[in-house]
Amino acid sequence: MKKVEIFTDGACSGNPGPGGYGVLLKYKGTVKELSKGYSGTTNNRMELMGVIVALESLREPCDVTVTTDSQYIVNSIEKGWAEKWKAAGWMRNKKEKALNPDLWERLLCAINRHKVAFKWVRGHSGHPENERCDDLAVKASVKPNLPPDIRGEHT
Repeated sequence: MKKVEIFTDGACSGNPGPGGYGVLLKYKGTVKELSKGYSGTTNNRMELMGVIVALESLREPCDVTVTTDSQYIVNSIEKGWAEKWKAAGWMRNKKEKALNPDLWERLLCAINRHKVAFKWVRGHSGHPENERCDDLAVKASVKPNLPPDIRGEHT
């Protein structure tokens, strides 16, 4: 399996508001950057989109390390919360619906194609790749004429 490093970040001005994601993919010294912005989104949705787009961009199963500053993503995957929400019909508990089920569904599917390990880093702490992803996400979030974040219709 090819070993790929993925770095991601999401940004949002307002919650909801205009937002974007930034991604760096590293493989054998080659770096690819991806970013896109949406209107009417949230920071957590953009954090999720960054990881999803990165994993979905890989053409074959890979051994992947995803580095993110999102504890929401790391904890939800590593502690099994997302799988539990899915098994419970996207409910966090008997009264609360899980947020962003459309994106969690895509992320769980994308993870299953690869061998994925998650690594958390503190945001805005000088981590070079995280800072670059933040820059890409912020720049994507302020572009004119952003498409709306329509639940379940990301491409």
